[in-house]
Amino acid sequence: MERKWWTLILVCVATFMLLLDVTIVNVALPSIEKALGANFNDLQWVIDAYALMLAALLLTAGSLADLFGRKRVFILGLAVFAVASLLCGLANRPAVLNLARGVQGIGGAMMFATSLALLAQEFHGRERGTAFGIWGATIAAAAAVGPLVGGGLTQGLGWEYIFFINVPIGAAAIVVSMAKLRETTDPEAARVDWAGLVTFSSGLFLIVLALIRGNDAGWGSTQIVLELGAGLLLLVLFVVAEMRQERPMLDLSLFRKPTFGGASIAAFTVSASMFAMFLYVTLYYQNILHLTPVQTGLRFLPLTVVSFFAAPAAGRLSHRIAPRILMSAGLALVAIALFLMHGVKVDSSWTTLLAGFVLAGIGVGTLNPIMAQTAIGVVPPARSGMASGINNTFRQVGVATGIAGLGAIFQHQVQSKATELLAGTPAGSFVASHGNISQQLSSGAGGSTSAPPGVRGQLAAVGSQAFVSGFNDILLVAAIIAAVGAVLTFVLVRRRDFVESAAPVAEAAV
Repeated sequence: MERKWWTLILVCVATFMLLLDVTIVNVALPSIEKALGANFNDLQWVIDAYALMLAALLLTAGSLADLFGRKRVFILGLAVFAVASLLCGLANRPAVLNLARGVQGIGGAMMFATSLALLAQEFHGRERGTAFGIWGATIAAAAAVGPLVGGGLTQGLGWEYIFFINVPIGAAAIVVSMAKLRETTDPEAARVDWAGLVTFSSGLFLIVLALIRGNDAGWGSTQIVLELGAGLLLLVLFVVAEMRQERPMLDLSLFRKPTFGGASIAAFTVSASMFAMFLYVTLYYQNILHLTPVQTGLRFLPLTVVSFFAAPAAGRLSHRIAPRILMSAGLALVAIALFLMHGVKVDSSWTTLLAGFVLAGIGVGTLNPIMAQTAIGVVPPARSGMASGINNTFRQVGVATGIAGLGAIFQHQVQSKATELLAGTPAGSFVASHGNISQQLSSGAGGSTSAPPGVRGQLAAVGSQAFVSGFNDILLVAAIIAAVGAVLTFVLVRRRDFVESAAPVAEAAV
């Protein structure tokens, strides 16, 4: 087999593995919660630790690959990811798991950042389009099968195996990569933008940390105010640092074209709304409806499978319908879908979310390929790697901040509702004196694991009502986020921003 096809196989395997770990973990969260004694904040960090490191290091990993070699960085990423996966599976405490998840995100960033460069150096002309198409289908497939694979592994072998499975696959990929990949560097590569890396990653971490801890520490507390203030200051310093760099990790000049900003907003808002909600939907399915991990994975299929088939249809329509119409329509469908999911009751069945899932699948499938085309269609071909990296960074920032922001609202609403329902009862007194119980109420566990027998029944009933109330609230918030994204995308994306090399897209743009 020719080297280029080995390259395509290896890149697709690595991409599938790293993106699978974005979706596969959601279904296992309730099992992780029970096995490790994790609280609601811990569960948020299981997702956010990975997404944060992936977002923070994606652009820097690309720069390192240009300097030291794409093959070398790709193989190192595989090794880091495989070792971190092993540590995730061996974790015996939430803190250990979340630390290992962060390291996993570092490896994932190294693989993801080098994927397109490895393909571009081996494929040219029409074959490059074919290779990129297969790579894009791999991304869609990872999203489609992730919940089901996660459910099957969790229920059949244990939650640890959603991580252990990466170890042999990663080891085999390393061996083949060493033998089959060709090493290349960028002769014009500049030094790594360390100032940008430190300010961006630190600022983002502090903001997410404050959002996750705000309800417990108090939003007006010195700790939370300092974390938010320092985080925002670091992001301002990041912008200043990037403006002063000759070759920054995030080229702010790209945002002079409103269309590029529109594509970035679309990436952020779909992730901060629909994809951030996956955590809370999973907790609802397993802790409120008491579905198994496999049953949970099956109920995600309407969204992921519909999205898988909608994406190529949207790609074909992009030659006849304006990208801004398709992108804003996709986000609008996501907003409507989230609004349709609103109205869940304690005695509702999973089918209450079905119509919304199908509609969201159409919306996400319509949005994704057009958004990617638009992000690279407004820049010269030589800068398409930077444009794609920025768009993917906005996706991961959306997931991280969306989970943290929605979680802050959710936890506050759950606690407020539970306090209201338990006022004047023995169970209410118990909750008021045990802060960890409020964490369990937020995850849907009802406090049953540590509450005295006399109050467990009441806590379970009230916990379910409070969870559903908070769940409905954040569905509305997520719908508003998606709707705002739809409006901004429609306003910002415009025809004149597309470069000539993106003619098929530009001709459809208005």
